[in-house]
Parts: sequence; structure tokens; C-alpha cells
Amino acid sequence: MGPIWLGIDDTDSPNGGCTTWVLTELLDEARGRGIDLIGEPRLVRLNPNIPWKTRGNAALSARFGKGRGARRRLGEVDGHPVWSYPVGRKISSKVAESFVEAAWWRVLRSSRTGEPGTDPALVAVDRRLPASLYWRAVRDVVNVDDLAGRLEREGATVRTAGANRGIVGAAAAVAWPGSHPTWELIAYRARERWGSRRELDAESVRRAQDRFPELFLCHDPRTRRVLVAPHTPCPILFGLRATRPDPPIAARRTILSEAVDRWVLFRTNQGSGDHLVARPVANLSAYGSAYIAGRVVSVPAVREGGHVSFVLADGAGDEITCRAFEPTKTLPSVAQGLRPGDRVRVWGSRDLSPDLRLEGIEVVRLAARWGPSRPPRCARCGRTTRSLGRTRGFRCAGCRRRWPPEAATRPRLAPELSPGIYHPTPSARRHLAVRGPEPGRTVRSESF
Repeated sequence: MGPIWLGIDDTDSPNGGCTTWVLTELLDEARGRGIDLIGEPRLVRLNPNIPWKTRGNAALSARFGKGRGARRRLGEVDGHPVWSYPVGRKISSKVAESFVEAAWWRVLRSSRTGEPGTDPALVAVDRRLPASLYWRAVRDVVNVDDLAGRLEREGATVRTAGANRGIVGAAAAVAWPGSHPTWELIAYRARERWGSRRELDAESVRRAQDRFPELFLCHDPRTRRVLVAPHTPCPILFGLRATRPDPPIAARRTILSEAVDRWVLFRTNQGSGDHLVARPVANLSAYGSAYIAGRVVSVPAVREGGHVSFVLADGAGDEITCRAFEPTKTLPSVAQGLRPGDRVRVWGSRDLSPDLRLEGIEVVRLAARWGPSRPPRCARCGRTTRSLGRTRGFRCAGCRRRWPPEAATRPRLAPELSPGIYHPTPSARRHLAVRGPEPGRTVRSESF
């Protein structure tokens, strides 16, 4: 057997725990057995609309074997460096089988087993699973029984506790092709501090993002919120996301905080927009996400709480209600400035409701804006005429000259918006939300 892939998922609960921390336990287990990490450990976000997700719907995977080539330090666990090798040699079946069982024991020991909705799973396989498994898990709802049969045909070793739903994320994390990645360095707290107030200097986080421009979503200048630290009793102290792997390693040393117990750099699909696919309205089902291009057909309505909704018709004439929620900050003001006839491209997701919850708006082309009708001005007297009634036209009070109703004028108004791409404020963005201002050029096929 060659290097072995391990995927894990569903180890945490709303009350605590963290699957990324469990993966660090597997790194420690491998080191103790003389087994090396091949490539980068992976943090893979899946369909953000799934109702039974714990929090961020992340799954983890890593590849293990006997390393070859120049090693690279990707972390530290229990005082030992985490070394990664670019390629790996074959390991024996006996060693691999023993490692899988030990890894599963570590998963069980580190999971919130017994709490509602916590169903840990481990998938082990000697080759990366087909990418189609990832694309389905990030865009749709996966049938667990169908996936279990597929894993059996792939020769995967599967371990579960509770329900089998955790195999979806575990398999998808192994199946992720790793394309257009970002990276996240996650620093963890000492166990005795889990659940207590985090000590983290916000200004040092802001300085780090200024010093290392490859970092993203570290803080929100609009709300002044620091975005690197969770607000749950989980083991994470902070996470630094970046478009290249080296800057977060350097930036970690500049963050002022309580003591870091361990840290690991993960390759991720965060900021990829992989959950989005161009679909017509008729093909957007429950818990799906989409890019939809079309024409605004209603005047936007402002709802209680500052949310804004409008109706969009796609090229087939099918209509969908789009909702821009107040916490996104920028999107409600953009939505409120739209008018019937405007051409836009929107992207977002839905749950059981048929409405699209917006994650971004691209204003493609604006229809002409016209002010209210005005009576014509008399060319002879220079006076503004007066209306004689809706169907009777207008008359000059000075010379008594008359004009028909269609002589009314409507001034053209400057639009409140400009064509362009509008994202939510950073604190309201999803993990998978597209980073760059080019959703119109990154639309992917609906096929798998």
C-alpha cells in the first residue's frame, strides 16, 4: 500500500470540540509511529446550507506515508515540529492498518461523542477519492447510503460512531482536488484554557494584516470586529487565512496573545466560491447555492430590521425573490438602489424557503432612471403650464394655449448605483464566499 489518505468529520458539537484539533492529534499519532505527513493537511468547507451542520461545516484530511524529498515545517504539536514531505514511499499494509485503528481511537477519544448531532467518522483509502464526491458535497445534499456503497467499491476503510452522516465530510475532504487553494494557520489554546475568555490583542491582528497583504478576513474595518478568533468554547485561539502559505507562518509570530499550545498550517478551499454554480431559477433546489443572471422586475422593498428584497427574473422568465440581509451591510443599500429593468448577476443560497439569501451582487447594466412627469413649459410665454386633468392635457394660464397629455416631460435622473461587484462586509462573509471581484468570470458548470 502506498501513502494513505485519512479523512475525518463530525467530531464537534455546538457545546465545544473542533475537528481541526482532532486532525492535529492524528499528526501526533503518526509522528510517534514514525509515519510522515505527505503534502499539506487539508481543511475543506462543504455545503454551507446543510441544516445539520455543527458550525462552519468543515472536514479534514491528510496523507501519510514515508516521506521523501526536502521537508517543510507546517506546525508544532506537543512540542514537536510537524514536518511535511512532498512525496512518500510505500508503507506496508500491516503498518497502515495499525495506524488507521490508532487514528480512529484518537478520533473517538477527542470527539464530543454522545452529544446530539455528533457522529464522528473516519475514511481511509490508499488513493485520493474521485473529485465528484467533493463537488456533490460542497453543492448539494448527499445520500449517505449511496455514498457508503461508493466507498465500499473504492476499497475504503470506514469507521463511524452514531449515525453515518460523518462519512460525507470525511470522504469529501479526501476527494477535494486541492485546486485554487487558500491557507489557514490555526493556533490552539492549552487544554486548561478551553472555555475561558481568549487573550488576544486586536491591534496586533490589524497590524499583521497591514504588514502581510496576503492575509484576508483578519478584521472588519467597518464594524471594527476582529475575525480571527471564534466565539465558542473550542480549542482554537486564532486562525490566519492567506492566499499564500508562507505569510501566515511569519505573521503568527507578530500576534500578541496568550500562549499558543500548538499550531498547524492547513491548505483550504476557503474563499473559493466552490459551493456556487450557474443555474437557472428552476434548477435551484432546497439547500443549493447559485449564480443567477437576470433582470430586476420589482421595486425593492425594505423590510423590518433593514433587510431588503427584490424580485429577479432569469433568462427563461422564471422569477425568484432575492433577500439582502442587514448584517451584510453593503448589500441592502445596493439592493435598495436597484430598479426594474436593471441587469444584475447575484449569488447566494437558499434553505427550505424558495428565496435566495444573497452573498453578493454584480450590477451589470442599469436601466434609465426617470423622474416624475412635469407639465411642459409654454414656448410663447415661458410659463409652466397647468394640468387640466389626467386625460385633458395642459394649458398655459397666460396665453391659454393648450397641450395634449403626452407633452409632459420626465427628467432623466442619475442612478444611485454604479455598475460593479458588491460583497458583504468582511464579518458577514461565509468561509467559502468568493474573495475576488470577479464572480461573472468564475462561474463554473453545473455538471460534475
